[in-house]
Amino acid sequence: MIIYGVAFLAFCTLAGIFIGSLLGQLIGVPANVGGVGIAMLLLIFLGSYLKNRGLFTGKSEQGVEFWSAIYIPIVVAMAAQQNVYGALSGGPMAILAGIAAVVAGFALVPVLSRIGQKKPEADVTSSLTKAPR
Repeated sequence: MIIYGVAFLAFCTLAGIFIGSLLGQLIGVPANVGGVGIAMLLLIFLGSYLKNRGLFTGKSEQGVEFWSAIYIPIVVAMAAQQNVYGALSGGPMAILAGIAAVVAGFALVPVLSRIGQKKPEADVTSSLTKAPR
């Protein structure tokens, strides 16, 4: 049923926020540290685990898909807005670190693109058809 998917998403969200708050207290930060990310990881890992066991049916997945189309982009936008406010109030070092991370990410796109590509089939077949000397 679709309601099970929505309940599963709510469970992952609440568990992620709870774990993020606990993590914040453990490291001495008076805030939720990574709660949304933890919730998304729980959603992915628990969802695939339950699906492999046959406990997460197609109808339940529709409930998760519905809310992921609405909920996840909003939460990501809210978190990004908080990060920008924190960086601006944190001074030039926070802004410099953010710029460096973006530049490094852009620089790694071609490298990661090459890693995922397969070798051309023509090279493999031509080396197999040549007779040894």
